[in-house]
Amino acid sequence: MKIITILMMFLTLLFSQNMKQPASKFTSSGSVVDIVYKDGKVYSATNASCVDIFDYQSKKLIKKIEVEKIVDFAGDKIDAKVYSVDIIDDKILILSQDKGGFTRVHIHQNGKTELLFDHSKTLAIAKAKFLDNNTILLALLSDELISYDIKKRSNNWLVQVSGAKFSDFALNESKNEVVIADESGNLKIHNTKDGKLIKLLAGENLDNVFQVDYKNGIIATAGQDRKVVIYAPKFGSAHHVKSNFLIYSVGLSPSGKIVGYACDENNNIALVDAISKSEIGRFGGNNMTLSKIVFVSENEFLVGSDDRIINQYSVK
Repeated sequence: MKIITILMMFLTLLFSQNMKQPASKFTSSGSVVDIVYKDGKVYSATNASCVDIFDYQSKKLIKKIEVEKIVDFAGDKIDAKVYSVDIIDDKILILSQDKGGFTRVHIHQNGKTELLFDHSKTLAIAKAKFLDNNTILLALLSDELISYDIKKRSNNWLVQVSGAKFSDFALNESKNEVVIADESGNLKIHNTKDGKLIKLLAGENLDNVFQVDYKNGIIATAGQDRKVVIYAPKFGSAHHVKSNFLIYSVGLSPSGKIVGYACDENNNIALVDAISKSEIGRFGGNNMTLSKIVFVSENEFLVGSDDRIINQYSVK
């Protein structure tokens, strides 16, 4: 028994020594809900009624975009959670919490934040991203997908993806395809021009998929069934990496060759080769449940969590 205890202590020490720590960090205004990296800037959507914008190199906060607080059921003013953020040209898209359990959408441009619509539209939107300069893609908790025209302030199309509860979506680089994940475990790839279903990916994740990513024709999932499924739809192939804990977050490198995922109850990240499934490394230093893994390049990635800290890591 004593020998086993010593062996376990040795293995724990060895494992901790091999765990890579953050190279640097960003400090947000609140818990990090969404992260976008673009053109040398990091955009952090928080639960503190704001989007923080950082310079990637200096790690300094260069701008904060605030949205109005909301009034709760007791009549008190509270912070609004910003669910997602996106950028195209000089426009910043902000999806945030509104009263009555509904959501609102703002567009920030030229130093001004304009309300596109609020709770009066009675939409429970979980995620919003740009398709082009005048079109945004909205995903509702009811697993409905909407293409919305900004200038006309009307829908281009609306489709019911499934009867399951929506979890996440990811656009490909050209934004002509979107892959949708929900509590069924199945993935649906839809055309963003007309909303039509292109392909169903089924039978791999057997429970809720928390997150999904789509890079260079490769799709990766973060599953409640403790599986990261890696799909290559073009070749009709799929395989998985098994974990010992619920996988809350996943991210792909730009080439799709590296998959990063939340691998254990200690909020550590494992990187694996998407083809061979061989482990590249493990990365620690996150104190709370992971919310987002975003690759800046093949060699660097960012990790956000329910903490205020965004950690930046070097792959090598």
